[in-house]
Amino acid sequence: MTSWKSWLRVGAVLTVVAVGAYAQRGYPPNLPDARVETYKRVDGVELKMWIYQPENHRPEDRRPAIVFFFGGGWRGGTPAQFAPQARYLASRGMVAFLADYRVASRHGAKVTDCVEDAKSAVRWIRAHAARLGIDPDRIAAAGGSAGGHLAAATAIVPDLEAKGEDQRVSSAPNALVLFNPVLVLAPVEGGPEWPKEKAEMLRERAGGDPTLVSPYHHLRKGLPPAIIFHGKADKTVPYETAEFFCRKMKSLGNRCELVGYNGADHGFFNYGRGDGTAYFDTLRRTDRFLASLGWLKGEPTLPESP
Repeated sequence: MTSWKSWLRVGAVLTVVAVGAYAQRGYPPNLPDARVETYKRVDGVELKMWIYQPENHRPEDRRPAIVFFFGGGWRGGTPAQFAPQARYLASRGMVAFLADYRVASRHGAKVTDCVEDAKSAVRWIRAHAARLGIDPDRIAAAGGSAGGHLAAATAIVPDLEAKGEDQRVSSAPNALVLFNPVLVLAPVEGGPEWPKEKAEMLRERAGGDPTLVSPYHHLRKGLPPAIIFHGKADKTVPYETAEFFCRKMKSLGNRCELVGYNGADHGFFNYGRGDGTAYFDTLRRTDRFLASLGWLKGEPTLPESP
């Protein structure tokens, strides 16, 4: 099994992937085709949501929804990362959201703060479902890398709820769509090597005990169905960690689909990466996964190839 040393470079490398490859899209993102709303105010910061709707969408509609969390090692990144996926899923009948959240480079945030914001985002969507024209029982959380961790955390990690929010409204999504996510943030008995110095670094980054924000450590029966896309040559978050997670999910009776891509490294799924094949394939498979839940109808409208 691949050493944990490789994926524990997560802070520096994830930031390079998300911020370096997508910095040209800017922060805050310039997405004139999306509607923007503020979903949270915390410590003087306004956190916004960019919203893509189906054509002729009405408040009385009860559409399925999906919220995307960008990657960037919990240090940086931009909500614009998943704009292409959001546009496509809106064209298929979903209401798609791109959520901002606090990060270390802009707000001095710890991972615990990031998780809190992600949970706030899901709760805000559900609390405003009637106004937004969505079904509060059909909300998916999605994301890549650190954003994949946050999406998974909204469904799996307990507590870390924002003070002052209506806890009667659940912050847990009904499905997960994860792209090379960080799912194991602390040592696991019987797991691969875990260098002490790296564990201490991650403890500082997390803002406390890393097990508190580690999805694997909180797996249990009754979790939402999940699909995971992961490159088998990922040197930042090794494919084996996704296998480890998905195997445990299924042993508990949860639905977990892992799609591996031979020779693919971190961030392989992003729009504009390589020849576009992985972007098209992961998005078609996302479409079919959501259709299997009864959320979408018909075959994907995305072309079979770029």
